[in-house]
Amino acid sequence: MPLPLLAWVAIGATGLFGAGKTIGAMVDNSDAKDINSEANRIVEDAKRVINASRSASGKALEALGSKKAHVAAGSMSIFVNVCKQIKNVELRDYGNFFEFGKFKTDRQSLEELQGMCDFASDLIGGSLVGSAAGALTAYGAYSGAMAFGAASTGTAISALSGAAASNATLAFLGGGSLAAGGAGIAGGAMVLGGLVAAPALAVLGLFMGSSAKTNLENAKSNRAEARKFAEEMKTAAVKCDAIRDRAYLFASILTGLDTRLRRAAGALQDVINNRGADFRNFKPKDKETAAASYALAQAVKTVLNTPILTENGELTSNSLSIAQSVQRQYALV
Repeated sequence: MPLPLLAWVAIGATGLFGAGKTIGAMVDNSDAKDINSEANRIVEDAKRVINASRSASGKALEALGSKKAHVAAGSMSIFVNVCKQIKNVELRDYGNFFEFGKFKTDRQSLEELQGMCDFASDLIGGSLVGSAAGALTAYGAYSGAMAFGAASTGTAISALSGAAASNATLAFLGGGSLAAGGAGIAGGAMVLGGLVAAPALAVLGLFMGSSAKTNLENAKSNRAEARKFAEEMKTAAVKCDAIRDRAYLFASILTGLDTRLRRAAGALQDVINNRGADFRNFKPKDKETAAASYALAQAVKTVLNTPILTENGELTSNSLSIAQSVQRQYALV
């Protein structure tokens, strides 16, 4: 018996409805695929941006560490050896020289300063680098005492310690792995302002019916996570760039001071050669030369010992003011 007309209509409607659902699922799956591809591109672009900033910042800190070490082992060491010859030093305010405090010329202070110079020499020579990963980066970020627990007496060290060993920012920027028991740096992790890993985007499959709608929602969620991650990385990159710029500033200042300290050491040695090593026998102009030299050495020491990162890995606020004061005092541009 032939089917009634209404039955044929019902069958056709059912077929169209099924086809419509299939087409709708295909559209949802296609949209989900496109959105998820966009999410992955956002994450990869953000990772490229932060890695570029991280690399530049780490290299700048390493370069600053190298500059600090060469200044301490070079011009500062020369100056200390000249100072050790002078006896009966009595410093007064010979001009406006002592913005950064008076340079201590007693034997103990000079020996401590010599210890810092010797430490820097060891750092350059590589005797510390083999056992302390990222030594120059740590020295760029901190003083020798903060980075290595290095006493001014030149006590031997074997590894990063203190702030340098536990600071996630320093490790991320190139200071090597954290000390045992530290948080560690996982692949792709970001460590400025807290550990923020790249989002684990949901893996999408090919689904039909209502599952395709879920697939689409997962893709949209992935994109939202990716955009959030990109914003976090943008903020972190700004912090990295600020660290890089501060490191460049200090390295530039030390370059100018290094030349002047070498000249000052030579001038002071000339005074000793002409007047003898007793400060009391120096002429007024000689004493002024000595005072200016001591003040310059104190400025160099201040810059060498000023950390540009806090123990939490943030830029120190006083490092900028110190840099600006040195620039103003010595007309360094």
